[in-house]
Amino acid sequence: MRAVNGLDADAFRTLLRRQAATVTVVTAPGSPPVGFTATSFTSVSLRPPLVSFCLDRGSSSWPTLERAGHVGVHLLGEDQYEVARTFATSGIDRFAAHTGWRDGPHGVPLLDSAVAWLLCRVTEHVTAGDHAIVLAEPLHGQHTHSAAPLIYHMGRYTSLAPPSATVERQAA
Repeated sequence: MRAVNGLDADAFRTLLRRQAATVTVVTAPGSPPVGFTATSFTSVSLRPPLVSFCLDRGSSSWPTLERAGHVGVHLLGEDQYEVARTFATSGIDRFAAHTGWRDGPHGVPLLDSAVAWLLCRVTEHVTAGDHAIVLAEPLHGQHTHSAAPLIYHMGRYTSLAPPSATVERQAA
């Protein structure tokens, strides 16, 4: 076990499992194309529009993604846990296992069933420990339906509970 500021890696992972995260699939053109499940996606800036996600630099997707000028970011809906699992599985051809995709602009694979997708231009890679933080500028986007998001929490995929009237009033 490797220590991380006094915490070993397993303890660190256990603590962070308590944070819920939306589930995305990031895709990049290549021969073959690559794609992976990410729970580290976030918006960074509105002016200019920027998003980020993280990827282990030891991942089989990293060499292709490191060279990619454009990527697709797909926000998954609550019914898409199989898509998330497929793109999180190592050692398989993820695009052969998931047939619902097409080539988009710049050759970026776009998943047909995502709740929403963004086509992004990669602007920067920032090395952060064993990962890279990828910054990207959204160029195009589309939402296809309004399903609740797929969430990753405590090591499993889940979805949001329907909002209650109390929660809705508090948020307003």
